[in-house]
Amino acid sequence: MTTPPLLLASDLHKAYNGKPALKGVGLSLQAGEMCALLGPNGAGKSTLLQLLTGLFNPDQGQITVLGHDMQTQPALALRGLGVVFQQSALDMDLPVLSNLLFHTDLHGIPRRTARARIDEGLAAMGLTDQGRAVVRSLSGGTRRKVELVRALLHQPQVLLMDEATVGLDPGSRQQLLDTVRGLCRERGMAVLWATHLIEEAQMADRLLLLHEGAARFDGSVDAFMQAAQGSDFQTEVLRQLEKKGL
Repeated sequence: MTTPPLLLASDLHKAYNGKPALKGVGLSLQAGEMCALLGPNGAGKSTLLQLLTGLFNPDQGQITVLGHDMQTQPALALRGLGVVFQQSALDMDLPVLSNLLFHTDLHGIPRRTARARIDEGLAAMGLTDQGRAVVRSLSGGTRRKVELVRALLHQPQVLLMDEATVGLDPGSRQQLLDTVRGLCRERGMAVLWATHLIEEAQMADRLLLLHEGAARFDGSVDAFMQAAQGSDFQTEVLRQLEKKGL
C-alpha cells in the first residue's frame, strides 16, 4: 500500500502582470524525504515557495499538506508546515527566547509546553546558553539555527527551507544541511530545500530542477545521475538548463 505524500502540489500555474512565473509545476514529498528545489535566479523557486506557504494562491492547480487543501483549509494545511525563509523573520532587537515564545503563542501552545520545547530545541542546536541573547548580537549561522528551532516548535511534519544558507560560511552551511538531514532520518520529516547551489542539491534524496517556470527534472538524485551518462552532477545540471524552453 502506497503511503500518501505529506505535501502534494499538482499543475501549479502562476503569472504576474501576464508574465508566467510557474507553468504546470508539480511536487510531492514523502515522509523522511529531502527534496532539493534547484534553479537559477528567476527559475520560479520563490514563486513556488510563496504558493506552498499560502502567501499567494495559484492561478491554477492544487496544494495539499497532510491531506488538507491549502485554499479551502488553510489553517489546517499551514499547521503542518515549518518554514525558514531566505530573509530573517526574527525580531533583531528582542532576545532569542522572546522570539520563540511569540511563535508558540501564535500557535496557541501552552507556556509550560512551549518552554519545554524551546529548551529542547535550543539544546539540540547547541544554543542552550543563547536564550537571553539579543538576536542582533548573534552570528548569521546562529540566527539560522534559531530560525530552525522556531520553525519546529509547533511540530510540523513538512519543513520548507527557502535559500536558508544564503550568506553563511561553508562550515555553518554544512552544519545546517546536516541538521536538516538528521530531521528527515530521526523524525520522518519531509523537507523541501530551495537553493541555487548545486553542491547543496546533490545532498538531497530527490531533485526538482526548475528553469523558466517549468520543471526540467523531477525524480531521485540517483536517477538524475544515471541520466547523466558519465557526466558529473554539475555538468548534467548545466546541460538540463541549457535545453530550449518547454
